[in-house]
Amino acid sequence: MTDISKLFQPGTLGDTPVRNRIALAPCTRQRAHLDGTPTELIVEYYRQRASAGLLITEGISPSVNGNGYLFAPGLYTDDHQAGWRKVTDAVHHEGGAIFGQIMHVGRLSDSLMLPHGMQPISASAVQPDPTARHYTINCPRPKRHYPTPRALSTAEVRAVVEEYAQCARRAREAGFDGVEIHAASGYLPMQFLSTNTNLRDDEYGGSIANRARFLLECVEAMQAATSPGFVAVKVGPGWNFHNVFDDDPVGTYSHVAAELAKRGIAYLQIGNYGQPWDVIGSLRALFDGPVIGVAGYSRASAAAAIAVGQVDMVAFGQAYIANPDLVERFRDSLPLNTPDPATYYTQGAEGYTDYPSYDAADKERLIDIDSTFASGSSRAPHPDKKKMAA
Repeated sequence: MTDISKLFQPGTLGDTPVRNRIALAPCTRQRAHLDGTPTELIVEYYRQRASAGLLITEGISPSVNGNGYLFAPGLYTDDHQAGWRKVTDAVHHEGGAIFGQIMHVGRLSDSLMLPHGMQPISASAVQPDPTARHYTINCPRPKRHYPTPRALSTAEVRAVVEEYAQCARRAREAGFDGVEIHAASGYLPMQFLSTNTNLRDDEYGGSIANRARFLLECVEAMQAATSPGFVAVKVGPGWNFHNVFDDDPVGTYSHVAAELAKRGIAYLQIGNYGQPWDVIGSLRALFDGPVIGVAGYSRASAAAAIAVGQVDMVAFGQAYIANPDLVERFRDSLPLNTPDPATYYTQGAEGYTDYPSYDAADKERLIDIDSTFASGSSRAPHPDKKKMAA
């Protein structure tokens, strides 16, 4: 029988103490106001899940041209900042910790979504393949092919870096314990990292070091605006979601991990989304800070990965969507609610804040505590044990 005690050990991520090793993964939920301001539903959603060691929010746009979805939150106006302050206050009142995930969609937007019909921006003017996988079920975005984006000039790239820094400043003022740069899922940092979407010939394109420059400059600018331990990064090496491809993902992300290690970030969140190589083990050997694993974990596999030092913490997405008391269910070996994908991206309380705690649940409809809700990850334990600060 798996020893689950490792899931409940306290630790530290950057500047932030955490009370256990269970995190809420960043999950797109689409419950903000149309202008990007968090709603009272968002406050309640995160408050309900505050017993996690760490809450990582859904993707938050750092600028007006960084959004690609209706009802997605932002953090670039005073109203946004005030709305997020209500969220962080509620989480802290429950004794929790919360990082905001900063997500610029880049080319994955649409002129219909942006002010004055602006053209989406990216590393290069490469249109996403119309046949590529995109969010489709109930996802509130224009139901048409993505347009061809406009390539940022060198000066504009630096201006976007400053937008990330300003967003970090706002996040600190809004009471967040830190921020996580979303550098996975085909969004803007990954568009710079990937060889099929970055065709640039300036200092932000070509070599691995140049393609990684945008992400690393965002890290440095956000750290300078706050503190080194306030900033974290999420990566999904080799994942081709949203039509991004890399000729050498092992080389690219090995460089990224080694460079992030030099910068003392709060943590590196790593997802292995069906890759044939040991993604987490390879990067863990190069990154000496805390690592959060994500994608396809059960309670048992999460505890095992932490026990052997493969990761320091595990983030749960769909399990946490459906179980606001996931920490308590894991601790007490109580069965789980089943998530309803049809309500993932809808608006309102249904499928968002109305999932019951165990005491109020219909016991006939619960499923095994060690169920998983995703597959395709390769998580062979790696012997290199690098510890989260205790």
